[in-house]
Amino acid sequence: MKLWFLFIFFLFPLFLHAQSEELVLQDSTESTIPVSDTMVYTKPKHFSFITNIPKDLAGFTKQSFKKKNLKDLAFIAGTSAVLILADQMITNTFQSNLRDAGFDATESYSPILQIKIGSKKTNIGKLPHNINTAFYNLGQGSATMLFAAGFFLIGKIKHDNRALQTASQLTEAFITMGLITQLIKYSTGRENPSDATRTGGRWQPFPSWRNFQNHKTRYDAFPSGHLATFTSTVTIIGENYPEIKWIKPVGYTITGLIGLAMINNGVHWAGDFPLGIALGYGFGKFITKKTGLKIVISPY
Repeated sequence: MKLWFLFIFFLFPLFLHAQSEELVLQDSTESTIPVSDTMVYTKPKHFSFITNIPKDLAGFTKQSFKKKNLKDLAFIAGTSAVLILADQMITNTFQSNLRDAGFDATESYSPILQIKIGSKKTNIGKLPHNINTAFYNLGQGSATMLFAAGFFLIGKIKHDNRALQTASQLTEAFITMGLITQLIKYSTGRENPSDATRTGGRWQPFPSWRNFQNHKTRYDAFPSGHLATFTSTVTIIGENYPEIKWIKPVGYTITGLIGLAMINNGVHWAGDFPLGIALGYGFGKFITKKTGLKIVISPY
């Protein structure tokens, strides 16, 4: 069962590759554009998913604060503020309704693979035992890295630079979203709903590093790293495979369900979501537009 669950993540990139080839072949037979007009993806450089981070992070930050994007920033800030004011009511209502509907909030799973780092055991993938855990775990990062591994394997086997580029960008986004959200979490120090000591959770900016590491639930609610990571994953895959129209609608719907699961299990407030989603979407769009395809027009 664990192996089959793991294979799903590896088979998904293969399914997209096959569907893409079918659509491209169909378009080439129906289109009036010469078949010689082709789209070519550049092969990512070795470890570019690491070496690109400083430059891409700087470029993304600069772009985000350009004048044309100020309305978007104001919308994110305003939406966050409204939700934060109503967070306790939203949490109480959703938890009550979801649990009445039979959605168990307990995180229950079996580790697919465990590795021991020092004295600590780390889970590589989790086999969920209930629906809430299934959606919650999709945002934890292991799903993104399994997708990246699948795209990497397809890229190597099929000599497909688009799959390799997707794998590289997913890995870069996973690392970058972790860095950004952890920095903001440390800077804001908001309590998780499950450990809130006051209505809406207490905010304690810049706690001691020891407390931040040893008592995460007291400080790491805002923003949602889960939604930042999963939103960037959906955005990157959708941007790299634009001919497959269902990726974004299905992916962003799942993003919303992840959010509901995290309210249900008391990991996040609704007010933690707008900034997390914006970070994931914005960075996903930025790195896929910066790199990726080149249009090569044949002179014949």
